[in-house]
Parts: sequence; C-alpha cells; structure tokens
Amino acid sequence: MAGTVAKTCLSPLALLTRRLSAPEFITQCCYHKKVVDHYENPRNVGILDKNSKNVGTGLVGAPACGDVMKLQIEVDDHGTIVDARFKTFGCGSAIASSSLATEWVKGKSVDEALTIKNTDIAKELCLPPVKLHCSMLAEDAIKAALADYRRKQQDDQQEAVRASV
Repeated sequence: MAGTVAKTCLSPLALLTRRLSAPEFITQCCYHKKVVDHYENPRNVGILDKNSKNVGTGLVGAPACGDVMKLQIEVDDHGTIVDARFKTFGCGSAIASSSLATEWVKGKSVDEALTIKNTDIAKELCLPPVKLHCSMLAEDAIKAALADYRRKQQDDQQEAVRASV
C-alpha cells in the first residue's frame, strides 16, 4: 500500500535520492496541504463555559476509528455565533475538520450553521474517501452543539414562564 502511494505521490527519482521520515512521507503523500495547515496550525482550540446558557456543546465520536470531537459554540442575543472552540482526539483529518468547522460557524446564525454539510468540509480539505468520516463527525458535532444550545434556550424560556405564573 505505501509503495503504491509513494509511486503516485513522488517521482521515482525522489525515492532513490533520499529517504523520507514517516511524518514527512505522510505530509508529502497522504494529506492535502489544507489538512496539514489546519493540523499544524489549528484554529480555535480550547473550551467555552459549558454551563453558560449561550454556549452549546456537541460531543461526538466514531467508535470504528477512535476519533472523538468536542465542538462548542457561543451565541449572542441576536442568534449569531460569535465564538467556537474545539478539542479533538484523532487523526490529522479529524483535527483539520474540527478546525475548519469552527472557522465556518463563526458569524453565522444558528440556522445558517445548520446548512454546513460534511461534503462541503470534505471538499474544502480535499479529504480522500477513507477520511470522509472525519468531515461527517464535524457536521455531527455542529448539529449536536446547536441542539444543545437550543435545548438550553427552551429550558430558559420554560423557567421564565414558570416564574411568571
């Protein structure tokens, strides 16, 4: 398999003139430069206050590969996502998908953020078919964070109604 990848990614002369370390080989052959950029320079890594009523948290995982993604959004009083953070345990494609997702949701309304699809993330990062589950996780994390935010808003409204009665 590695030999096949090497033949399609590198010229035969490159293989004869020098050896590539494992990380260098992966960077050169298997990941698109956009994935490598988000992996090496991830955007919006961190956490938000999960107890805040304006923060939605999505935690999703893929048991088959072991990737786990936590994505959080902070929404202002006008329904606009003003901040997003993530923490991901997984491969470079999972980290890149999380990083890109946080960039894309910022500035969008809650409804607009729901329109972000895994296919858009995969296309932007040029993910190969074997890594599409990473973009699916990112979409699922966005949806889970938005659902958590909406649940908190409904709970807050119900408490306000109970207090007024």
